[in-house]
Amino acid sequence: MGPSTRFLLRDRDKIFGASFRHRIHTLDMRQVLIAPRSPWQNPYAERLIGSIRRECLNHVIVFNDRHLKKMLRVYFGYYHTAQTHLALGKQCPQPRTVELPDQGTVIAFPHIGGLHREYRRAA
Repeated sequence: MGPSTRFLLRDRDKIFGASFRHRIHTLDMRQVLIAPRSPWQNPYAERLIGSIRRECLNHVIVFNDRHLKKMLRVYFGYYHTAQTHLALGKQCPQPRTVELPDQGTVIAFPHIGGLHREYRRAA
């Protein structure tokens, strides 16, 4: 295992039983437990959850679990193919091609029921 897999940051959920802890130990990984009732100590999970809430779920009414799964699937599709990320040089995780002005006028394409828009050129 590489140096990035020496530690496992996790909460104190009971789902991580003895067999899980033993498996982590056999992989030569050290478990780092966050304090009880302290979700802010896991910044990666909190950032993901916060983004999903701010950019999607706070703006829609979810009717049931099937609808929630559909909304999340649509949001993640938008997140990976259309939303720009500053950490990626204002590019998407799945990079887009550069569209020159002579390729047509700029048109807005709605995502997540019009909650977000992607702007592209269309002839």
